[in-house]
Amino acid sequence: MSEVTAVTDATFAEVLGSDVPVLVEFWATWCPPCRMVSPVLDALAAERAGTLAVRKINSDENPETTRSYQVMSLPTMILFRHGEPVETIVGAFPKARIEERLDRALMAPSP
Repeated sequence: MSEVTAVTDATFAEVLGSDVPVLVEFWATWCPPCRMVSPVLDALAAERAGTLAVRKINSDENPETTRSYQVMSLPTMILFRHGEPVETIVGAFPKARIEERLDRALMAPSP
C-alpha cells in the first residue's frame, strides 16, 4: 500500500526523476478545500500503488517550487509524467472527476 508523502523544494527532484507518474498536490494548512481533497488523494495513492505516486508540497513552506509551476490557487494538483507536467487540476473535486482527468492524461502519448 502506497501513501501520500511530502516533498519540499530540496527534494522535488524525486518527482521529476520518478519512473512512474506523480500527482503532486500544492496545499497549505489554512486551505479548507485542501483538507477536502486529502482523503481522495490518500485513496488514489492506495488504489494506484505501483502505477501512480502521490506527493504533497506545502506551498507556504516551499515557495520556490510553487513559483516555478505558477501555482496561484490552492489546492492545485499537477500530474508529472517523465518529469514533465501533463495535467493541472485546480480546486477540490470529487474522486471520480480527478480520476477521469488523470486517466485521460495518462492515456495520452508521452510528452
